[in-house]
Amino acid sequence: MAVVAPFRGVRYNPEKIEQLEDVVTPPYDVISTEDEKKLLQKNPYSMINLDLRNISQGTTKDDGRYQQACERFQSWQRENVLVQDEQPVIYLYYIDYNHPNGSRLTRKGIVSLVGLAEFAEGIVKPHEKTFSGVISDRLQLMETCKAQFSQIFSLYSDEEQEVITTLEKVREAEPLLQIDDQNTNTHTLWQVTDPEALEYVHSFFKNKSVYIADGHHRYTTALDCRRRALVNNPDLPADHPCNYIMMYLCACEDPGLSVLPTHRLVRWPGTMSADQLRERMQQGMQVTEIQQGSRETLLAEVLNRMNESDTSGDLPAFGVYHPGEDRACLLQMQAETASLSSSLADKPAVLQELDVVVLSDLLIQEYLELEHEQCVQDGLISYLSDPDMALDEAVKESVLQNAHTPLLFLLNPTKVQQVLKVADSDNIMPHKSTYFYPKIMTGLLLNKLNDEEKVHSF
Repeated sequence: MAVVAPFRGVRYNPEKIEQLEDVVTPPYDVISTEDEKKLLQKNPYSMINLDLRNISQGTTKDDGRYQQACERFQSWQRENVLVQDEQPVIYLYYIDYNHPNGSRLTRKGIVSLVGLAEFAEGIVKPHEKTFSGVISDRLQLMETCKAQFSQIFSLYSDEEQEVITTLEKVREAEPLLQIDDQNTNTHTLWQVTDPEALEYVHSFFKNKSVYIADGHHRYTTALDCRRRALVNNPDLPADHPCNYIMMYLCACEDPGLSVLPTHRLVRWPGTMSADQLRERMQQGMQVTEIQQGSRETLLAEVLNRMNESDTSGDLPAFGVYHPGEDRACLLQMQAETASLSSSLADKPAVLQELDVVVLSDLLIQEYLELEHEQCVQDGLISYLSDPDMALDEAVKESVLQNAHTPLLFLLNPTKVQQVLKVADSDNIMPHKSTYFYPKIMTGLLLNKLNDEEKVHSF
């Protein structure tokens, strides 16, 4: 099944870059234009100069920026700003972080190469749709620079935590690096070079599939890159790095693995009162209005009741807040709703039980009568993981906008096992169904795809 191998990672030279916090970045797809400006001002060696922010969801035009990134990458290596480890390594990558619920957790994973496999092979399994514009952009960057600048976040099953336990016993005494990100999360890397441990990990994954948690576009890009490499060289060696992709692998049973919800701020065209909204939702939802208290109190109470419903194993439950009238309701799905709904009845059972599917297909498309294409074209939905920020944005829009009615829908997080079930059934979740937190930092490790590189074989 999955082929896992060590590699010679490229990383920032601590003798040249004293403050790694100034050069590593969040993933390219969450960096705004304003964020990009701030990152560029921090340090001229910022990763934003290599792992370029995607500027197009449609056709990507090559304005020379890919070649400029390649020249910077080569220059930084010549200057020893970036250095490559001398021997193949598997890296332990831990993140100590603050969960939004107030707890402090540690997510443990490894960084290694994983052999590329077409999705039809069932070795690497997706759960999200990809968009051609993003893939075109990433492909030009990868092929021009002959490098992978960020890791794909994937899951695997390891109930006894055998991989982590084995590698922890033989890891280097001192971390390779340790940094704090802007959210006070601590990222730590250790090297593992012990031959027996590396071979054990390789053997462990021989009967495992891996599930993409975050990075579907990057993985699909790597598949395209390999296909094009094979066209140019049908005899591409099996140990060529184009046959592999750099991944961060975390056990789905890891106690530090967290998935956060992504709430939806829906802009309903025209005017809709809270009573009209309630009437629409009552088509298939039990609607309970939360009364009294500030807007923050209303939202907190809705979230608490949603969590209670989720914990008890009941049907999907949502919150909705109408900022224009300062009214909040708990929405609880009824047992017969799915079978009576025109938008849900024909969907596989594995999708019918997902909160994000019920919200997007039933509440938004059927009850609010907003088609997906219309929402995309007219920008009718914003996705926000922080409920406080979502509340602020909803209230602001209710004051400043007259053309539409902002409605804030709150979700419970998608469960990890639901992600695996959807992937195993070859189905796809709606956009923004999962938010694995925290994000992996870009720039801790890079992977070269040069012809001179050879992937370690066992």
